[in-house]
Amino acid sequence: MNRFAAAAVVSLMMAVPAASQTPEQARAILETTPLIDGHNDLPWALRQRFGSDVHGVDLTQDQSGLTPPLHTDIPRLRAGGVGAQFWSVYVPASMEPLEAARATFEQIDVVNRMLAAHPDAFAFAATADDVERLHREGRIASLIGIEGGYSIADSMGLLRQFFDAGVRYMTLTHSATTSWADAATDAPRHNGLSTFGEAVVREMNRLGMLVDLSHVSEATMMDAMRVSAAPVIFSHSSARAVTDHPRNVPDSVLRLMPEDGGVVMVTFVPGFVNETVRAHGAAMAAERARLQSLNPGDPDAVTGGLAAWRESNPAPVATLSDVADHIDHIRRVAGVDHVGLGGDFDGVGSLPEGLTGVETYPALLAELMRRGWSEADIRKLAGENVLRVMRAAEATAVSIADQRPSLARIDD
Repeated sequence: MNRFAAAAVVSLMMAVPAASQTPEQARAILETTPLIDGHNDLPWALRQRFGSDVHGVDLTQDQSGLTPPLHTDIPRLRAGGVGAQFWSVYVPASMEPLEAARATFEQIDVVNRMLAAHPDAFAFAATADDVERLHREGRIASLIGIEGGYSIADSMGLLRQFFDAGVRYMTLTHSATTSWADAATDAPRHNGLSTFGEAVVREMNRLGMLVDLSHVSEATMMDAMRVSAAPVIFSHSSARAVTDHPRNVPDSVLRLMPEDGGVVMVTFVPGFVNETVRAHGAAMAAERARLQSLNPGDPDAVTGGLAAWRESNPAPVATLSDVADHIDHIRRVAGVDHVGLGGDFDGVGSLPEGLTGVETYPALLAELMRRGWSEADIRKLAGENVLRVMRAAEATAVSIADQRPSLARIDD
């Protein structure tokens, strides 16, 4: 669709009752506003499934038919109206810090080779202006985010080298508490951020790197928002009041977002967006632990017992409507200026019905319009809020550019 046709569709859409909004009408909005997704794990999928060979799978073709399917490829990114993507350079929290640092640089290399292999579709973006320029050119702006502060191996020098390599956000923890920040799903050690952790946040501000609080504990969220001179992001988190998972953002933090200026990018992970799915997962984990205690050294017994449990306890499913509920809740509590999208495609084994790949974003936006969201609201959700936060972080870095690089050491 050309821009003149898109403008005509948008104009017609404004006169159509909300109940009849369609994905095609939502897609028209994305012709002029880039949809920015906060988190996609395709680089890790390429590493795990194709030996980091970016030519090991043809991303120019629909790969939904693979077993298991990829959630991401170029035709479906186009169909979904994705204008900019933060590619996660995830490595597991189980890695030792120096091993994690090496693997993270290898993941950055995967992203760079992927962009080089498909220059008509992708181009690297470092700034908000880059995102908007590449969107006008018809290419998908590609940004890089580290998922887990252990990747810097407690080194400010490594943090700076990652920034120079193109990283524009860092998630302070992943599933495990680091030596300087508490995670949401691990035992706390620092009551939030340690002194060194606070220094890391300040150095990220000096560089212009976004502080990402997905995966961190509530105390870490509060500490980071207190310390950071720039707005924070949650690259892939949902609302804890809707689904009571510790990975989600509590209302106590959502209420602070207008003062902070940040954005919560809602994720699609089924256990994070549907309470029944979350409870089922917790019950299965408890059953696994019970079976392991009863059958020490007998993994086959554990596997068989879990299979029987699953047959008696069919897994519930999350839906697109569940995700829309989280977006609505964050809007009500934090405001429409503080919500975005971070699907976590190719980072999960299952997805909600109706959101099974990157092509489904217009269906989600259409659902929100049916619920009364205006075109202006959709533009903020899709990309404008994230662009504003990026520009704020860039401006913060400029304002403190005369500060010397931090020499803080964790031993201090």
